Amino acid sequence: MSTSTEPRPATRPGDRVFRGISLGAAIVILATLAGVAIFLTAEGIPGVTASPDEVKSGETFLNYVTPLVFGTLWAAVIALAIATPVAIGVALFISHYAPRKLAQPIGYLIDLLAAVPSVVYGTWGILTLSSAIQPVYVWLEENLGFIPLFAGPASATGRTLLTAALVLAIMVLPIMTAICREIFLQTPRLHEEAALALGATRWEMTKMAVFPYARSGMVSAAMLALGRALGETMAVAMVLSASGVITFNVISSGNPNTIASNIAQSFPEASGLTVNALIATGLVLFIITFIVNFAARAIVARNKEFSGAN
Repeated sequence: MSTSTEPRPATRPGDRVFRGISLGAAIVILATLAGVAIFLTAEGIPGVTASPDEVKSGETFLNYVTPLVFGTLWAAVIALAIATPVAIGVALFISHYAPRKLAQPIGYLIDLLAAVPSVVYGTWGILTLSSAIQPVYVWLEENLGFIPLFAGPASATGRTLLTAALVLAIMVLPIMTAICREIFLQTPRLHEEAALALGATRWEMTKMAVFPYARSGMVSAAMLALGRALGETMAVAMVLSASGVITFNVISSGNPNTIASNIAQSFPEASGLTVNALIATGLVLFIITFIVNFAARAIVARNKEFSGAN
């Protein structure tokens, strides 16, 4: 009984070079991530264990970081709640409803928003948006003040958490729109034509053929946008008038601060163990971002049988 072995195809030099470059890039990314984690942990532990009288805040680390974590998550959630329906709607309009001559310019304009620096968004937010939206906050307090979000008193400057969240929503909009647009365009044409042939309207076709196909892609887009909103620094630091409180009120002058904004504002004047405490808050933000990305990967993996890759 003879066994025949098929010869393996010869590996070309270009394939070996590409494989080596890919492996090297993956190792560099992992090494960089590990280096950042080790640095933040080593430098942050003294700040975590420092007594209140050794740091500028005069508080234990838990009491110091809790309002910052709340403000970071609250601002990012509001921004994501505002940006997600807008991004999906714009992406769907570009991919399935707008004429090609109109869809391409709109797509270019949305993509150009990603090239605007954060400081420009912050300047626009503090000089234009905050003053323009302040009368809206007064109206919300007078008419919807029974809702804790709009309990007031309304800020006289408009530099509130809601204003910062609006700026963040505009900043993450290009990321979500671009990803959702590409996912929507990859929907199999036969699926769409089959739904239309069965008598479905354009919107029913979208619900039955496009959204189920693009579900994991939309989740990925939202999580990427959330990661951007969690780590944004300059725009929030310029727009938000923070007082370090924990409150769900989004239109008053008493606003929670975010971790990234607090580091940017406090680091230049920090010294000693205060620097270590700020680095420790950076470690907390690093962990939060890691958890968000891990959760996104888990959600996408759970729905992978319905994704465009399959």
